[in-house]
Amino acid sequence: MPSADWYFDFVSPFSYLQCEQLPTLERSVRIRYRPVLFAGLLQAHGHKGPAEIASKRRFTYRFVIWQAARLGIPLKFPAVHPFNPLPLLRLAIAADCEPSAVRRIFRFVWRDGRLGDLPIEWAELMSELDVPDAAQRIASPEVKDALRKSTDDAIARGVFGVPTLAIGDELFWGVDATAMAADFLAQGCKFTDPEMTRVAALPAGAERDPAKRK
Repeated sequence: MPSADWYFDFVSPFSYLQCEQLPTLERSVRIRYRPVLFAGLLQAHGHKGPAEIASKRRFTYRFVIWQAARLGIPLKFPAVHPFNPLPLLRLAIAADCEPSAVRRIFRFVWRDGRLGDLPIEWAELMSELDVPDAAQRIASPEVKDALRKSTDDAIARGVFGVPTLAIGDELFWGVDATAMAADFLAQGCKFTDPEMTRVAALPAGAERDPAKRK
């Protein structure tokens, strides 16, 4: 069975939507869950997040709600967004990135609309995950370094957004690409359409001048 790395951040509702679909995909691929800091990806590639552009933010939030309804996945936005996902990402690492733990954290945020910013909520989540010495582990240099390394590894691999499924050298970005990844796996982890090969090396006919972007 082939393997894949799944890069995600809890700040991303699209990561939540794909997380809910991964059990079906896992029938044909072994998936390693890799938490990353989305803000680190944006900084590395010089991108703005969708929530940093007012009109895109409004559309994106509505699109997430529409897409969740189409997929039959319950969704409730937390009280604020964006939010700081670092404690949740580190909690996932402290839980050894077990799929069930990652899925529970996602549901805590995006199904239940909670952030764990109240002590009683945070304690409830950690109790459900049953992570020994969770508070100490989250604050440990080892866990912090693991998240940093996971983010750096993703950047080195060319990952530019979340969620991303990395299968070999191929990247499948976004919840919309879930079916594409499934087809790729069904085709023996290769693209059979010659046009896929051609466009991968398509030359650019024009480029923007970076100096004119300011």
